Amino acid sequence: MPTLDSKDTLFKKKSTLNCRGKLLSLDTPLVMGILNLTPDSFYPGSRLNSSKEAVERARIMLSEGADILDIGGYSTRPGAADISSQEEQDRLIPAIEAIVKEFPDVILSVDTFRADVAEATINAGAAIINDVAGGTLDDRMFETVARLQVPYILMHMRGTPQTMQTMANYSNVTIEVLDELQQQVAKLTKLGVKDIILDPGFGFAKTTEHNFELLNRLEDFRILGLPVLAGMSRKSMVYKTLGIHQTDALTGTIVVNTIALMKGAAILRVHDVKETKQAVELYKRTIL
Repeated sequence: MPTLDSKDTLFKKKSTLNCRGKLLSLDTPLVMGILNLTPDSFYPGSRLNSSKEAVERARIMLSEGADILDIGGYSTRPGAADISSQEEQDRLIPAIEAIVKEFPDVILSVDTFRADVAEATINAGAAIINDVAGGTLDDRMFETVARLQVPYILMHMRGTPQTMQTMANYSNVTIEVLDELQQQVAKLTKLGVKDIILDPGFGFAKTTEHNFELLNRLEDFRILGLPVLAGMSRKSMVYKTLGIHQTDALTGTIVVNTIALMKGAAILRVHDVKETKQAVELYKRTIL
């Protein structure tokens, strides 16, 4: 019986993303840099307080080789405070417009689970929607993405950022997460969404054990023929396992991201672009 590894071609995979008319190749792994316009993101080193700071952080990440920048205005760490859609847009829109003005060729992804925020940010110049709720918190999201015809990152989460950690109950986490994602993929495909990226949602309604099980079985998600994004940067699965502080979690993050690459991840969402690009370059030497 065929088995999955990083070089298997058993399952046909999508090779490009259409980002506002620009085709982004998935032939080699991409690095997505994180921009957080929130005062309470789980990693303090990622917090930005103004559009000016966002532009400068974007400048650094792009110079380090970021392929995509993912900007968020709503903290989704466990127990984070809820904010209104208007406040989220007030944080995001000026920063997006400033970044796009400074870097016209930038590919911006927006981290939001709200359809109205998604539409407003796409109109402001973003190109990708990254939905941590995978369409479960706003029943207008799928229709909005289909109408806008933008790439959509479908992440797995149960509940809300405020309740998700009480819902980390699985008999088989990989099978259940894959099944729940597959159901959402079917809905998106029926609506005509063409560019879908899967994200198993490390840390979202998952225990540390669940996170490592998902990482170990990450190649299984390729059965849907869609690119897979891994978002483990400086998360508790790294620093709590090692008994260290988030500020010391870079090495551990590079290790788990390298494992994700070996198991077929197409996109790595990270705080540390330069070091991750180096890991990707070394990984690429193993698949030539």
